[in-house]
Amino acid sequence: MIRYAPRWGQGAPAVHNSAHGYGRPVHGFDDLEVSDGDVVAPELIARALTAGELVFPDGATQVFEPEGRTTYVERGRPTRGEWYVDDDRHFGSFWPPSYRARYDLRWMVEDGAIVGLRFIELGRGSRFDGRYRD
Repeated sequence: MIRYAPRWGQGAPAVHNSAHGYGRPVHGFDDLEVSDGDVVAPELIARALTAGELVFPDGATQVFEPEGRTTYVERGRPTRGEWYVDDDRHFGSFWPPSYRARYDLRWMVEDGAIVGLRFIELGRGSRFDGRYRD
């Protein structure tokens, strides 16, 4: 298991959308040229995950910490897990006591700006779209 720590300091929070509270461009990605659905390069996974809180369509949220911890909150109930970049350079997560999953991580881009991340579970095809929020 390989963990990449970000080298750029802490990511800036997303700009708040008053109608939804999410889905506006996140600051700190101006140096990247990506399109909607592009795979997040392995060397950018940590940067993408730790750039800000993600909000999912059902209202659940998730925060990724640089040292590999993550907290998923659904209906006010937090669940703590771990994230990592595996030897095959895919994003992975572990949720105690025994659930482990691997994902293709893809950019969500609207109007030329990165607004979130798409998680596609390897082997199952389950898809989860998370939008950055501050």
